[in-house]
Amino acid sequence: MTQTSNNLATESWAIADLLRGDFRQSQYGRIILPFCLLRRLECVLEASKEAVLAEQQKIASMNLPEEAQEKLLLRATGGLSFFNTSKMDLSKLGESGIKANLESYIQSFSKDAREIFEYFNFAEFIGQLNDANLLYKVVQKVRTIDLSTSAVSNHDMGLVFEELIRRFAESSNDTAGEHFTPRDIVRLTTSLVFIEDNEALTTPGIIRTIYDPTAGTGGFLSAGMEYVHELNPNAVIRAYGQELNPESYAICKADMLIKGQEVKNIKLGNTLSNDQLYGERFNYMLSNPPFGVDWKKIEEDIIKEHNEKGFDGRFGAGLPRVSDGSLLFLLHLISKLRDAKDGGGRIGIILNGSPLFTGGAGSGESEIRRYILEADLLEAIVALPTDMFYNTGIATYVWILSNKKPDEKKGLVQLINGSNLYSKMRKSLGSKRNEMSADDIATIIRCFGDFEAVDARELDKPTEQKSNRGRQSANPKTEAAKTFAAKIFKTHEFGYRRITIERPLRQSYQFSDERIATLRFESGALNSIMQWAYAEFANLPGAIWSDATDCMNYGELGQHEDTIRRYIKIHFADLKEKQIKDLLNRDTWLSAKASMLKAQALQAQIGKSQFDDMNDYDDAIVKAAKLANISLDAKDKKVIEAAVSWKNPAALPVIKKIHKTKADPIYGLFNVDGKTIEYKADGDLRDFENVALDPSKTVNEINEAYFKKEVQPHVPDAWIDASKKDDKDQQIGVVGYEIPFNRHFYQYQPPRDLAEIDADLDAVSAEIMKLLQEVHS
Repeated sequence: MTQTSNNLATESWAIADLLRGDFRQSQYGRIILPFCLLRRLECVLEASKEAVLAEQQKIASMNLPEEAQEKLLLRATGGLSFFNTSKMDLSKLGESGIKANLESYIQSFSKDAREIFEYFNFAEFIGQLNDANLLYKVVQKVRTIDLSTSAVSNHDMGLVFEELIRRFAESSNDTAGEHFTPRDIVRLTTSLVFIEDNEALTTPGIIRTIYDPTAGTGGFLSAGMEYVHELNPNAVIRAYGQELNPESYAICKADMLIKGQEVKNIKLGNTLSNDQLYGERFNYMLSNPPFGVDWKKIEEDIIKEHNEKGFDGRFGAGLPRVSDGSLLFLLHLISKLRDAKDGGGRIGIILNGSPLFTGGAGSGESEIRRYILEADLLEAIVALPTDMFYNTGIATYVWILSNKKPDEKKGLVQLINGSNLYSKMRKSLGSKRNEMSADDIATIIRCFGDFEAVDARELDKPTEQKSNRGRQSANPKTEAAKTFAAKIFKTHEFGYRRITIERPLRQSYQFSDERIATLRFESGALNSIMQWAYAEFANLPGAIWSDATDCMNYGELGQHEDTIRRYIKIHFADLKEKQIKDLLNRDTWLSAKASMLKAQALQAQIGKSQFDDMNDYDDAIVKAAKLANISLDAKDKKVIEAAVSWKNPAALPVIKKIHKTKADPIYGLFNVDGKTIEYKADGDLRDFENVALDPSKTVNEINEAYFKKEVQPHVPDAWIDASKKDDKDQQIGVVGYEIPFNRHFYQYQPPRDLAEIDADLDAVSAEIMKLLQEVHS
């Protein structure tokens, strides 16, 4: 931030001294911001004021509609896109009747400028200031601030507004980062996006469009226009944007108004659920969407567009989890790229680390990354230093995308690690403690422009200052040198196939008394409460529950319902009413007892021995049931098997099916005694392996080679589940993409020598003992 803009922001914020006591801190910004905007507009109009008033006199008697009047009056502004037809200004409003005069003055602005103050609810605050006898004092304070274009450039004025918003956000415990992006990050992102368009930077009169779907106060749009005009003053840049916050929208609109842009291209509303620039396509797009903000409120709209429009809409590639909508903004921007045959477009978007790797194969996030990389839209990702934003200190990244990649970049992605390119700020601004200098930005721009890999090289940056408080180690750990590096990857190198690895189910069974006894109670949610109820009520005098088939007391709990409900409320509060009614229903108890009695009858035939071959179980049950003269329905078979069987690694595998085809153990068809056997899979042993993509080989070749090398030597009975296929290419394994940025730039730090650690521990121990002796002495 320049000294001029900082001084002006401080001078403007001094208005808060007048408001203190009559207004809450959270209201200061809502008053100061529109007054500063009003003063800026007034200063910009000063040179054309007389010409506009003269023109107003000419057309006053023509009885023209407002739109026609505005067109004629705009001709007298000298190129401005707004005007004010009032003879007054802030210095002429007077103390008497100031409220009416100020309201009249604002209503005399052209429609677009007038609308700005409506979004600030300025009329309401004018009334409150007047009631507190402060309106005249505030006006007198504001009118002394020189906000003319000769004193304050558009760039510096943008900084003033941003600093005021930051102070406003701090005073109201709001998040300033939702409204604007620090200018060093804006400069870097803008440079990366525009760097390769030599035509736009050199051709006189060239026309380009720039768009920000999260426009905030318009910082990205302003920076984009400034960047091009610095290199090509005759270029025509047309700005478009949409913003959700009404106050930020008003400031952005005012900024575009002053710059002579078509303010109708700046829209208010939620970009994701209500794209007000539908059908528009742009040359350049810049955005800093909110980090980690959920899209629950607009979930229905987003899902509807995804399902009904697919790739004809914006979100055909996939939907991220509802807790983070960052990738939705990225998909929105991609949908706005100008067609490649019409010159294409480029995107610069700032995201946190989550979009790089969140979500496994087949997830919405992975599918979005897959779409971007397989369509070859991603040019580069730049890691920024931490503590760069006003409202968060987390790691952030600039993604650069384009549908007009030059030949040398096709199929490639550059990762640039600029996380150490920063300097400490003299004074922190919220969470922003670091800033990037012009040299830091130039380092990244050169690397990106040259499209080169850079081995980690040490930067001429000071090491972090450690606190000198507390006890200092005699052998402190050596801090890693700050480095800069860049790497280039083929797009498929971020992809993998997640193959499903299965192992056979191995079970034993035993009709022991303990296992059969568990059948007395339902499994699941009712199990514990049934055990408690049985212990409490089964042996009451005069109402004993017996296992005899003609016992009339078994499961009868009606007279104990109140006691049971009180106990459940305290100890089983999660039980639903239906489950409680099932517990109190005698049929539930009788059904469980019947299954137990049938298991006891089977036990009499099968015995109590343990069997480690579950493949014989069905035959044994059928034979025993016939001998015991009992019938087993599907429920009986299910609950009895669950009670008497368990997984046992020492047992034989459970056969699912015998095939007549040739054995193929890699895919689960094993040759056993000349038969081709398929085993049941054990879900608890199921595992997944990520196999790197390799376009030079077939999918099966890659998967099988990986399996033979990495899986089979360790678990010989494992196999690949060939039924788990990718939805898109129908090949075995689900395709996933992730960009493990930090893994590629990890620098190993050897641990301290054990002798040094021991020396430190001895010193600390001696110090503790000395302190204890002083206490006891």
